[in-house]
Amino acid sequence: MSGPAIRPVAVRIVWEVARVVPLPVIGAGGVASASDALEFMIAGAGAVAIAAAVIDRPTVAEDVVAGLAAYARRHRLDSLTQIVGTLETRAPAAPAGT
Repeated sequence: MSGPAIRPVAVRIVWEVARVVPLPVIGAGGVASASDALEFMIAGAGAVAIAAAVIDRPTVAEDVVAGLAAYARRHRLDSLTQIVGTLETRAPAAPAGT
């Protein structure tokens, strides 16, 4: 399986790995837009890979780069590295009655 169907799982795995290893992480699995790439980066990926999307859209990489640049401008970021690993999570709520 590849493409958008695996992205949620792949983003979760990037988040889990990036939290415990001191190495750069590359996110892969279902990247077809700038928002897809941003999900991986916020989860902890310093880079993303684009594969299956190229079959349908040969210019997808250029589109993703342009979208990331627009995001950085909109949010006044000096570098997209500023968002890498910024995902914050809350502990799940305790089940009712406990």
